[in-house]
Amino acid sequence: MNSGTQLILSYFPNLTEKQIEQFDRLQELYEDWNSKINVISRKDMDQFYIHHVLHSLGIAKVMGFQPGTKVLDIGTGGGFPGIPLAILFPETHFHLVDSIGKKITVVKEVAKALKLSNVEAQQARAETLVRKYDFVISRAVTRMINFYPWVKGKIKREDFNEFPNGILYLKGGDVDEEMEETGKSYVTYHLSDYFKEDFFETKKVVYMPWEDKR
Repeated sequence: MNSGTQLILSYFPNLTEKQIEQFDRLQELYEDWNSKINVISRKDMDQFYIHHVLHSLGIAKVMGFQPGTKVLDIGTGGGFPGIPLAILFPETHFHLVDSIGKKITVVKEVAKALKLSNVEAQQARAETLVRKYDFVISRAVTRMINFYPWVKGKIKREDFNEFPNGILYLKGGDVDEEMEETGKSYVTYHLSDYFKEDFFETKKVVYMPWEDKR
């Protein structure tokens, strides 16, 4: 087990052997793909488990998805936060979309190598999707005022998770001004409350329950 996986295990101690093995393989898979298609900045690869894997799993500290939950990851890039969350929640279905085809190629190959049958990857723009989901997740692809319209009509009305259906957004820095532009209610969770690494001092998960589910 590599040191990155040990770090994950320290925060998520109930991992199965299979999940430990999947997390353990992530860096090797991404290093290999990153040498062909640059989906993660080179300097960031040194901090891969903190900056990408653990950061993605910050959503899991806020929300534990129930089996059968359907989650849309918009602007997934190389598969974050969707891939680490799909490892952690094998009975939740994750639909990872990005408009850039080569990034989706990487996501598909990583999911295949890890045998993640709960991951579907697609090259698409969010606004063209027609399915409905329980939650939409993303890692700060744009300001929420731009993101919110992409999600319109994509969130199911029936709730069966701990939180009502909505958006879970990984964001850094001061989020209040940006969120208040939307005029919608939201809750901010500070990842420094869950993870002790300095990287998380300014990192947050913003949860926005979906008010308009018509």
